[in-house]
Amino acid sequence: MKNTMKRMFCTMTVLVTAPYNEEGRKELENLFGSVAYQSWKEQGRAYREDELIQLLKATNATGLITELDQVTDSVFASVPELSFVGVCRGMPSNVDVAAASKRGIPVFYTPGRNAQAVAEMFIGNVITFLRHTSASNQWLKDGEWDSDYLQAYVKFKGNELTGKTVGMIGFGAVGQRIAKLLTVFDCKIKYYDPYIQDDHPLYEKASLKTVFSDSDIVSVHLPRTEETLGLIDRQYFDLMKQSAIFVNTSRAVVVNREDLLFVLKEHKIRGAILDVFYHEPPEESDYELISLPNVLATPHLAGATFEVEDHHVTIMNAALKKWKGEKIPNIPTLYNKDKLRIEVKKRG
Repeated sequence: MKNTMKRMFCTMTVLVTAPYNEEGRKELENLFGSVAYQSWKEQGRAYREDELIQLLKATNATGLITELDQVTDSVFASVPELSFVGVCRGMPSNVDVAAASKRGIPVFYTPGRNAQAVAEMFIGNVITFLRHTSASNQWLKDGEWDSDYLQAYVKFKGNELTGKTVGMIGFGAVGQRIAKLLTVFDCKIKYYDPYIQDDHPLYEKASLKTVFSDSDIVSVHLPRTEETLGLIDRQYFDLMKQSAIFVNTSRAVVVNREDLLFVLKEHKIRGAILDVFYHEPPEESDYELISLPNVLATPHLAGATFEVEDHHVTIMNAALKKWKGEKIPNIPTLYNKDKLRIEVKKRG
């Protein structure tokens, strides 16, 4: 760790392969000295392990800011001069964090970068579902309005979002941003999150079963971990109101696919709004869910806004400024700070 701290105060080149706006790159230049910008977007895919090693060596970079590239143990072994890795994602899932920690290399990430984007899409899709917007739009385009002027009024009468109870499974940055937007709709918010110790002053902390049984809309915001794989299954779906809607914009694998398919096909619940699938691009089993009439599906777009890239620049640069300015960093977006402390103790 001491060697890392010495390296970070020297002028260095930072290789940036994540999309990064010009203002953010200028801030990095002022902070570190030089920036080599090689966004993965230019080639339309993430850099392979060998390509990333080649880029790091060719640019003499000792700092890396990535988004999708696979930063493996081989990368760290091949470029031992690396001082830090920044990952412009909600989780640094493309980085071998253990390998970085073993070498005393901090790994920064950008949780919450897409919180506003996901929250806005949640609101839009829920209202679209409740008001039958997609179905009525297609009905109108197909020229089905062939009766009196009240035909559509009767056929597509929907529900308001206002006053509904919305349950959050996971109450991190995204869940809390959605809850904030829902206040203007006078929605009651219940949330389940075992990692939040203190009760929230505005929202009700509840058990997983209570969230499912009491909510008109259940929204999942869970990362993929060993604990969350298949967590949402039939025992919880059976608790839901028949009029309730299930929303998943996080990871498909946290939900038991067969159980979700069953409750939707049997109309045990009103329907589902899905932005993530078990295979992407979808396979036949995914299309079985997507094609159901009570499912509103989008192709993993909840976090896809141009503004998200600006958000991750802001979060990352703030963390790097603090890291360079403090010998003992206490940065919420330093992902492996606890592991770094353990490594320091081992060496000490």
